[in-house]
Amino acid sequence: MGSTLLPDLGTEILIPACAVIGIVFSLVQWLLVSKVKLSHTAESNNSGSKNGFTDHLIDEEESVNDHSVVLKCAEIQTAISEGATSFLFTEYQYVGVFMVAFAILIFLFLGSVEGFSTSSQPCTFDETRMCKPALATAVFSTVSFLLGGLTSLLSGFLGMKIATYANARTTLEARKGVGKAFITAFRSGAVMGFLLAANGLLVLFIAINMFKLYYGDDWSGLFESITGYGLGGSSMALFGRVGGGIYTKAADVGADLVGKVERNIPEDDPRNPAVIADNVGDNVGDIAGMGSDLFGSYAESSCAALVVASISSFGINHELTPMLYPLVISSVGILVCLITTLFATDFFEIKAVKEIEPSLKRQLIISTILMTLGVAVVSWVALPSSFTIFNFGTQKVVKNWQLFLCVGVGLWAGLIIGFVTEYYTSNAYSPVQDVADSCRTGAATNVIFGLALGYKSVIIPIFAIALSIFVSFSFAAMYGIAVAALGMLSTIATGLAIDAYGPISDNAGGIAEMAGMSHRIRERTDALDAAGNTTAAIGKGFAIGSAALVSLALFGAFVSRAAITTVDVLTPKVFIGLIVGAMLPYWFSAMTMKSVGSAALKMVEEVRRQFNTIPGLMEGTAKPDYATCVKISTDASIKEMIPPGALVMLTPLIVGFFFGVETLSGVLAGSLVSGVQIAISASNTGGAWDNAKKYIEAGASEHARSLGPKGSDCHKAAVIGDTIGDPLKDTSGPSLNILIKLMAVESLVFAPFFATHGGLLFRIWS
Repeated sequence: MGSTLLPDLGTEILIPACAVIGIVFSLVQWLLVSKVKLSHTAESNNSGSKNGFTDHLIDEEESVNDHSVVLKCAEIQTAISEGATSFLFTEYQYVGVFMVAFAILIFLFLGSVEGFSTSSQPCTFDETRMCKPALATAVFSTVSFLLGGLTSLLSGFLGMKIATYANARTTLEARKGVGKAFITAFRSGAVMGFLLAANGLLVLFIAINMFKLYYGDDWSGLFESITGYGLGGSSMALFGRVGGGIYTKAADVGADLVGKVERNIPEDDPRNPAVIADNVGDNVGDIAGMGSDLFGSYAESSCAALVVASISSFGINHELTPMLYPLVISSVGILVCLITTLFATDFFEIKAVKEIEPSLKRQLIISTILMTLGVAVVSWVALPSSFTIFNFGTQKVVKNWQLFLCVGVGLWAGLIIGFVTEYYTSNAYSPVQDVADSCRTGAATNVIFGLALGYKSVIIPIFAIALSIFVSFSFAAMYGIAVAALGMLSTIATGLAIDAYGPISDNAGGIAEMAGMSHRIRERTDALDAAGNTTAAIGKGFAIGSAALVSLALFGAFVSRAAITTVDVLTPKVFIGLIVGAMLPYWFSAMTMKSVGSAALKMVEEVRRQFNTIPGLMEGTAKPDYATCVKISTDASIKEMIPPGALVMLTPLIVGFFFGVETLSGVLAGSLVSGVQIAISASNTGGAWDNAKKYIEAGASEHARSLGPKGSDCHKAAVIGDTIGDPLKDTSGPSLNILIKLMAVESLVFAPFFATHGGLLFRIWS
């Protein structure tokens, strides 16, 4: 239907080149962060340098002359880093066993489709041609599953290491001003963002080229096997999100309820036994978990687009550049995010607290505008003017400008979701201020207002997602929805940088408190943290919105792969799946929230025990037993992450095998519809409660001061609301987007098996 301006060789060079540029840029950012020293010698030898102590600093920060503050920061950072590394290694041992077991399951199920035959078979979508045997699909799907899982684990681990490396450095830079601290935290987040985006792209590109050596012209078989990459990424993300979320919230609830409410001491006070576990949790939950989550979204949206493209004109005619259009979009996204990052770190300098949040929002706007231009160019040079896209058994004619609009609508829908999320979770706007004001009459009214805010915050994001689905499906069927999801995730490096910035700033504030720094320094880190809370909520909004589009695209690919012509909700087989699927997010949320509650109960009891039995702890003359609290969080999260993970992973297998593909399609549709609503509501409710508490604590306005100060009844009510919201925004809410994606991609991978052997109970019944 026409050639492309970008030759195949250019595509083969562009994609890995952009990935390498992303990796190099992340290393440069890490090098700049590393210049902030954590040792006495380095600091004293650079007294006049950019990162050393100046007279201005000595005036500003008490007890800086003897360098005890620097040494204390280094000591705390080491404790947090060791705790986080220890937890992740323990978690990865359990996850590794699961990965191997599930890889064997994939091989056995897919290999059995044709009785482990090694002979070629007629192609599913073109029976005049011969394709590779199902055994090949089984082997390569297993390999790509393992690749996706390992890349996901690596993404989470690298993010955690960067965050724990940067937190104390952000604290030390806060003495020079809020601008220096902001740049250090943001650069550290950028290291994670670019490493993840570049690694995910590079591994996927290499896997496609390696698989091509065997598959040759059988592109539908090749890209069907690649879907295992998305399954591996999301299955690891599920355990990372749930395990990390339980860990961090158990510690957080224990530290808040006993420390702030009962003992009236700050949450990061070194006397609080749960304080190290709380700071470790920020890294293993919000950093490692989020990294794996967004990697999973990226991998799945790419795989969904590639699967549909392989049975469209791109795959049928073996047009490499258009076939790899999703990867070219991601490649250009890395370059766009690189330019965008410089606006935060080099082109504009933060000079006041009030500039932090606008600077982060500017990142979203700049990246979206630049990416729109980038997608226009990519669609012009990497696509023929006209082509066909597979649409449930027929080939739909599509123009390149229509595909540009599909990507663009996803990109701008993401921005809308981000800003709506910010409006409902930032304490700069009336919704959160109203929640804070409701604390005047106690915790009950705070909870009521917070729940109402969360429910209301669902409306506009759902309309934005609905519009994206309508426009993209109208233009390019399920392929349009897949690239719309990819458009929403095309600026993933910037999104992750903004998201990782939050926990790094949170840790920096905790270290400032524990190191005994002045109130002025803590105010700066609190301002960084408050902005980080809002941006974390924006990151969750992006993740949930993209998950909705990704899972719908995967659902379409599953329906095509399972040879279902229509999904009729009026048939009993489909309707029972629909209603059960809609129930699953509630079941999953109940399990994760109860897990947090059980772990928090043990943590509260342990913190109370230490305050009651360790003489001199409240007076500050004795040290708490941090290690026991870290162990409670670790043991609880490892134990409690298994049942929710099993629910998600086993549901498609059980439904597909016993009830068949029609019922499974209903389950996927039901879980998508209810899961997205609950996820947005839970994340925004928790974010609003958190920032309502911070609004009262900061006392930045006359209204806020009338509700405070810290320790007042109003503040205690806000702390209780924040404590209830913690598992909603950091465990249940973010994990739900993985639930809807993971069930969809798992169903797609096992679709040939379900189509061949599924529906056992209905076959027996009939």
